[in-house]
Amino acid sequence: MIIILICETAVSWKAIVSAIELALQNQIAVLYAEHHGWLRGWLRKKLGDAGDAADLAHDTYLRILSTGRVPQADESRRHLTQVAKGLVIDLYRRREIEYSYLEAIARLPEGLAPSEEMRAIVIETLIEIDAILHRLAPKARAALLMCRLDGMSYREIASELDVSVSSVEKYIAAGLLACWQASQAFSASGA
Repeated sequence: MIIILICETAVSWKAIVSAIELALQNQIAVLYAEHHGWLRGWLRKKLGDAGDAADLAHDTYLRILSTGRVPQADESRRHLTQVAKGLVIDLYRRREIEYSYLEAIARLPEGLAPSEEMRAIVIETLIEIDAILHRLAPKARAALLMCRLDGMSYREIASELDVSVSSVEKYIAAGLLACWQASQAFSASGA
């Protein structure tokens, strides 16, 4: 009897989850139908490129679908704009990273230049590192970069950031922990 009750409950939950997913998809379909053209036009004006605008408009709806947060009808355009602005920032950041990397390898002798596949892998890795660093508090990010890239001592970083040496230690520890956690997640994914 208990097993039947558990099975019936599991089936009920599955039906509820399916109904919620269907409702979410319907809400996004309505949002898309009512605002996609406007969003694509807004992005085209902002970016100056129809292809990028179409890609980011599509990504905006994917982001909303993945979060499951569909705005109220009177907040739709504001919400779409907010999500799209974040994606525009990501696009510019990605392009800046790609440009800087390609500029750096352009100075290498031809025999030392990485293959196209390796370039793509390195760019994706750099973008992931950038995302990790941007999730840190600004002072933690600055301290980690000053330490690792500029070779500054903790005392120099403390002076530069106008904080204590113990704060710098905490900032760098937080940054290293975030990097370590990302590397563990990367290793666990089998990549």
